Amino acid sequence: MSEEQYEWPWQYSFPPFFTLQPHAETRARQISVWRNLVLDYFRGTKQYTLDIREASRQSLFCNTAINRKLDTEFILAILSDLQRTQNAAPIDKQRHRWEIYWHTLEEWANMIYNYVSSSGATNSVLTLFELTQGDDVQSEEFCGLDTDVLIKVLRVLENERKCELMLFDDQQGVKFF
Repeated sequence: MSEEQYEWPWQYSFPPFFTLQPHAETRARQISVWRNLVLDYFRGTKQYTLDIREASRQSLFCNTAINRKLDTEFILAILSDLQRTQNAAPIDKQRHRWEIYWHTLEEWANMIYNYVSSSGATNSVLTLFELTQGDDVQSEEFCGLDTDVLIKVLRVLENERKCELMLFDDQQGVKFF
């Protein structure tokens, strides 16, 4: 789904939604709604990274119809909350670029391992391309998963001794156990 096709919730047209609320309980609820919106938006548009230096110009954080946009402090508050729930992680030390996970890395790992097990692909090697772009995974939730995110997901499985990741210059694959 493209950004133009995305259906915004009613809060997106409510001007106070774009201002960080001062009352702690209201702010917590507001950030929770934003967290859900960010996850739903990234899932719906199949995006995985966010640069906060450009975020306030993206439609997710800028509603031109009501002339409202989030400031960087508010966006960081949302991202920090997403990090707390394991749905985001900063990519760089300056915390400018973030990966957004609409499923936690552990949830993605379980999804992929369940697929591999049910399709009889244990004890075989799959390329990372096959795992995210292959004909057999087109209907799977992880189809199109970003390679950097996929590697982190596979590291979770590797730590659980369910796979071995093989990253070479010319070939990237994984053997499942």
